[in-house]
Amino acid sequence: MKNFMDRTNYETVCGITLNRIFGYEPAAAMNLVRHFGSPGAVFSQDSKTLDSVIGPYSKYRGLLNHDELELSARELEKLRDFGCVFVIFGEPGYPPLLAECPDAPVGLYIRSSTPPEELFCGRDSISIVGTRDLSPYGKDWTERIVGAISRSNSKPVIVSGFAMGVDITAHLAALAFGLPTVAVIPVGIDDIYPQRHRTVAEKMLRTPGCAIVTDFPPGTSPVAFNFLRRNRIIAGMSRATILTESKARGGGTMTARLAASYGRELFCLPGRIDDLRSAGCNILIKEQLAEAIADPDGIAAQLGLGCKRKGVKELEELLLSCYGSAGEQVCARLCAVARFIKSNRGVTPEEICRKLELPYGDVAAACSLLESDGFICMDLLQRCSIDNKKAYLCA
Repeated sequence: MKNFMDRTNYETVCGITLNRIFGYEPAAAMNLVRHFGSPGAVFSQDSKTLDSVIGPYSKYRGLLNHDELELSARELEKLRDFGCVFVIFGEPGYPPLLAECPDAPVGLYIRSSTPPEELFCGRDSISIVGTRDLSPYGKDWTERIVGAISRSNSKPVIVSGFAMGVDITAHLAALAFGLPTVAVIPVGIDDIYPQRHRTVAEKMLRTPGCAIVTDFPPGTSPVAFNFLRRNRIIAGMSRATILTESKARGGGTMTARLAASYGRELFCLPGRIDDLRSAGCNILIKEQLAEAIADPDGIAAQLGLGCKRKGVKELEELLLSCYGSAGEQVCARLCAVARFIKSNRGVTPEEICRKLELPYGDVAAACSLLESDGFICMDLLQRCSIDNKKAYLCA
């Protein structure tokens, strides 16, 4: 093991140790750092000084020892082999907005192909959060919002929690639209949660400007309370938070309230008043904590990102250019099916058959072709919706 008493390594090892010991009480750790000047200075004090500051009977007092530093030094060696870094509060790679929060962690574990000091320096971070129980409405508008942000003069980082539903939709849309994206996970940096998103994580780690971030030590499991602790990182590192769908007491709503408590801008996508998945958004708008999103193309201006208009091709124009050579009848059927899906988000092939009075075989073939060419998306229940990325990427 390398000598962790090297001054650069020593500060990092001490930061890792404080983060692990005071993980659920980060303010206590930061008070020590501010009092003594640095993580390393905390461990340089004699017992009498530490007793006077922390108290001799504090549950943390006995953990501020050499053995804990040795444990962190071994962890640091493994982190480097894993392609991970630990950035301490105050270092260039630490998110500047997160540093302003009263419950900011001593440090962050970061995995990225981009150096930490380049991830958050000089670039806005916008968080997009919401429910795991994502509706076709929520998915459609989450993608539209990310698409609109991608057409702004500024190219912000899209931050989310990597969970199913709104989170992973926001990450995937950011990748598709060419925006950097950061996933804040509720487990150790040596793990990916949920495992089903491992392929997305690998793509992010290969993409410049993207990162996976956590303040949890390696080996941490995804217990329920960790999600609440994770949410403060998402809200804290972002200049603005967008909530697209969330229940009244959902994790997305809690993240949004945290953002508001930090004095950050908050935007919500309004939904039906009888839809539980939109209850959190509607309540925050009613309480005037959040500004309603009424026009996705106007969100960039609302966020102060500047709007660089880009010609977005109409769906029918794209369909004609793609299928014009297939014959007039086939092209007309594809256009009719696509138009109906655009106007009836979440519709199934059976419903399309009834409404358009077309044979099921023709509709199924049309949906299959439209999906394979990226014009529509179909979920496991065969609900169809327009893929918003197609027009933007082809324009």
